Amino acid sequence: MDAQLIAFIGVAAGMVALPGADFTVVVRNALASRTAGLATALGVAGGLLVHTALAVAGLAAVLVTLPVLFRAVQLLGGAYVLYLGISALYALCRRSGRGEEETADDGPGRPAPREFGRALRQGFLTNALNPKAPVLFLSLLPQFVPHGQPPLPRTLLLAAVVVVLALIWFPAVALLVDRLGRWLRRPRTARAIEGGSGVALTGLGLALVTGPLLR
Repeated sequence: MDAQLIAFIGVAAGMVALPGADFTVVVRNALASRTAGLATALGVAGGLLVHTALAVAGLAAVLVTLPVLFRAVQLLGGAYVLYLGISALYALCRRSGRGEEETADDGPGRPAPREFGRALRQGFLTNALNPKAPVLFLSLLPQFVPHGQPPLPRTLLLAAVVVVLALIWFPAVALLVDRLGRWLRRPRTARAIEGGSGVALTGLGLALVTGPLLR
């Protein structure tokens, strides 16, 4: 294994593990159930697959060089993250209104197939609509293509590394949250985590919607 590939694995691992909207959504859904958390994690990996495929195909360059299109993706992604954050806060307020004792009796429940699909979709859209990802991959991947090597095979390898790391990290986060479920799902703890995730997602969404055009 060459030194550049080892360096890229380290950089990509840090990039994948960096807390953000993806991490927040995985944790929030994993609190509902292990299945929902894993479905969200798979969705996030699917979103990364889209971004890496776009970078390999060179389409990300088109997105970055067209400010109107880039801004549209930025607004769409921000609106979706904002929607997730407001939905989490709204659900928390509804449960709080029903009373702590009733909320504790409800338990986390197990997701039906429809809920599995919803969690998968949430993970995918949260990542796929992230407007920073095209810029990140477009600027990062070429840095680790050795001079003189054909760029396509190398870029495909680097893209595969990112997706594999995501398939390791995000399911591990979901399983850890589920493992700690007895403590994390205590009414007060669960409300604090869901409230924190709702605030974080809302803040991230607002930052994307109201922030300047990322170039």
